[in-house]
Amino acid sequence: MTDAIARFASNDRTLPAMLAHQCARFAERTLLVCGDVRWRYAEALRMAQATAALLQAHGIRRGDRVALMCGNRAEFIQIFLGCAWMGAVTVPINTAARGANLRHILSNSGARLFIGETGTLPALAGLEDRGALEQVWSLDGSREAGALPMPPAGAALAEAAPVQPGDTLAILYTSGTTGVSKGVCCPHAQYYWWSRYSSELLGLRDGEVLLTTLPLFHTNALNAFFQALLTGSTLVAEPRFSASDFWAALVRHQATVTYVLGAMVPILLSKEPTAHDRAHRVRVALAPAIPQRFHATFSERFGMRLLDGYGSTESNFVIGLDAEQKPGTMGRIVPGFTARVADENDEAVADGTPGELLLRADEPYAFASGYFGMPDKTVEAWRNLWFHSGDRVVRDADGFFTFVDRLKDAIRRRGENISSYEVEQVLLSHPAVALAAVFPVHSELAEDEVMATIVARDGMTIDPVELIRYCEPRMAYFAVPRYLECLPELPTTESGKVQKFKLRERGITPATWDREAAGITIRR
Repeated sequence: MTDAIARFASNDRTLPAMLAHQCARFAERTLLVCGDVRWRYAEALRMAQATAALLQAHGIRRGDRVALMCGNRAEFIQIFLGCAWMGAVTVPINTAARGANLRHILSNSGARLFIGETGTLPALAGLEDRGALEQVWSLDGSREAGALPMPPAGAALAEAAPVQPGDTLAILYTSGTTGVSKGVCCPHAQYYWWSRYSSELLGLRDGEVLLTTLPLFHTNALNAFFQALLTGSTLVAEPRFSASDFWAALVRHQATVTYVLGAMVPILLSKEPTAHDRAHRVRVALAPAIPQRFHATFSERFGMRLLDGYGSTESNFVIGLDAEQKPGTMGRIVPGFTARVADENDEAVADGTPGELLLRADEPYAFASGYFGMPDKTVEAWRNLWFHSGDRVVRDADGFFTFVDRLKDAIRRRGENISSYEVEQVLLSHPAVALAAVFPVHSELAEDEVMATIVARDGMTIDPVELIRYCEPRMAYFAVPRYLECLPELPTTESGKVQKFKLRERGITPATWDREAAGITIRR
C-alpha cells in the first residue's frame, strides 16, 4: 500500500473524522481549487463547521436530506461537508434532471431543503409537486422558483455529529432500468474504501494534484475529492469537460493525475496535436470503460497511462489492473472483495463463460447499504448476499475480467447512465405516440447512442424534429434520442412485452432518422 494514504480505524471512517484528522496534518496545504476559489485544508474544516451551523440554524437536523443541484463550484463541496459534519444527508442531483425524474428524486428522498444555482431553478419551477421541500436556496441570489439567496455562513461553528461509518453520507440517484431511478444510500465508510482502493491502484503519492472535469454529483468526482483528502493532495474541479482546454488545464494547474470516461478519449484523440499534448505532468488517468483500441494510441500521443477498472455507485473500485497488465480487460478483483460470474440462478459459471457479475465486500460498509425507500429493490439487488451488478462479464483462467455487455435495460452515453424506461415515458406522453421502445445502439465514439422506435397513433403522423423539441424540457439533454424510427408495430412476446433484443439486432436502418445528421442541436 502507498504510504501517503491515511489509514483510519473502523470507528473513524467517517467524513467528519477524516476531515478533522487530515486538516490537523495539512492545515496550510491546498485541498480544493474550483474556479477562482482556493481552500486550504484548515479553511475547508472551518467551512464545514460554519455551514453545519448555518443548516442547523435553519431547521435542518441530523438525518435530514438536503437536495443539491449545481455544477462544479466550491459551494458544492461546502454544502457536502457541512451536511456530513452535522449528520445530514446530501442528495446531489444531476443538473440535467427535469420533469418526472426530478419530481421522483425529490419525492423519494424526502428532501426538506433544495439548494440550486440559477441554471437549475427553472427545472424546479416547473414542478407542481416538490415532495417534502420546505425551503429553496439559490447560490446565485436568484429568486426564481420561490428561492431565497443562500444565507452566508457566519461565525458560529457546529460540533461534529457522532456519525457512524454505516450512516448514510449521500444518496446518489442512478438511472432505473425497468422503472424509476433508485437512490443509492452511500455510507461514510464506503467513500473511505472508495478512495483508499482507488488511490492504491493509481499509486497516489503525498501531495498530488488531481484534476477532474467530471461532475461532482457523480461518484467518480466525489471519489477524487476523497482521494485528495486521504493523501494530503489537491483536487482541482474544472467546471466541465472541454476538449479544447483539457490539456491546457492540466498544464495550468500542474496536475499529476486526471480522470477520463467513455467518449472523452476518442474526442481528445480527434483533435489536432498541440504544444500542450505532452507539456503536462500527468502520469496516469483513471479511465474506466475505455475501449482497448484507444489505449496505446492515447498513451503514445499524450504520454500518460490509462488505468482501467470497474466500479459502480452501489459497489466500490472492485476490479482494476495491477502490475501485470492485460489490455482489453478490466483487471483482476481487488483484495478486499470477492467476485462471481454467475448464471441466472446465481451459480458460478466456468472461466471463459459469460455471466452476470456478482460482488461482495470483506470490509463493513464498503458497499452501499441499499436503495432509499425501496426495500424490494434492495432485496432484489442484494439477493443471496451478493450484489447483482446487472453487467455481463467473462473471467479468464488468469483471473482477468472482461466486460461483455449490460443485462440491465439501461443505456450509457458519454459517461451518463440513461434509463430507457424514463425516456419511454416522455415519448409516450406525446399525443401522437402510441408505443415507444428505447434501446442503445453503437456509437462511433464509445459507449452507446440512444435510439427510439415508435408507433404513431391511428391517423396521426410524427415529425421527428417536433418530437425532439418536445423531449428537450422533459428529460436530461444527454437522454434525448439521437435516432428515431417509426414502425407500424413493435415486436412483442405472447404476453405483450416488447422484444427489445429484436430491435437492437435490427439497429439503424436506411429508414432511421438521425438527429445529428439532420443538424438538430439539443438545447441544454
